[in-house]
Amino acid sequence: MIEAAIDHLAQHLNQFLRRSHKLTDDIVVVSNIIGQNGAIAPHIANKVVICLTNIEKDTLPQQAFAPSPGAGRTPVFSRPLFLNLYVVVAANFSDKNYPEALRFISSAISFFQRTPVFDHQVTPDLDERIERLLLDIENLKTHELSNLWTMLSGRYLPSVMYKVRMITVGGDDITHQVGTVAEPITSVGH
Repeated sequence: MIEAAIDHLAQHLNQFLRRSHKLTDDIVVVSNIIGQNGAIAPHIANKVVICLTNIEKDTLPQQAFAPSPGAGRTPVFSRPLFLNLYVVVAANFSDKNYPEALRFISSAISFFQRTPVFDHQVTPDLDERIERLLLDIENLKTHELSNLWTMLSGRYLPSVMYKVRMITVGGDDITHQVGTVAEPITSVGH
């Protein structure tokens, strides 16, 4: 499901960038910055790269999923897992094309500012396992940014980090059933 979420964002960003910059080829790729051999991945040259940098459990309280009342036994569902994905969008253009990098990263920020929510109404092609994706820019301090780019490639690229919220994993499996307790009926006669 994580790959479906990131691919969905990449496809829609790619469509926007192709339209707004009048491009014939795809410009957005989902990739690591560094390949397995330690060199910059060759297929990301002059591209906007979307890269997953972290996954965390969302600890904010979520809406409770109460079983429906009824007589007999009530199914108990597994608790859904809400994840936050940290995604970097970077413009990887050569030195002579640095202004292009700035143009594309600005356009990417503009797109996600206009479309911070991806759900089945906004984007009907969203994977049915995902209810919605909510994007927020993550502000990084200079030392955090330095640590991030040391981890990613050792060299900074014009980029922005987003926290992508509300990736739901599970929550639809019945773990067991419990008997329901009805309110006792008491009658006091006069």
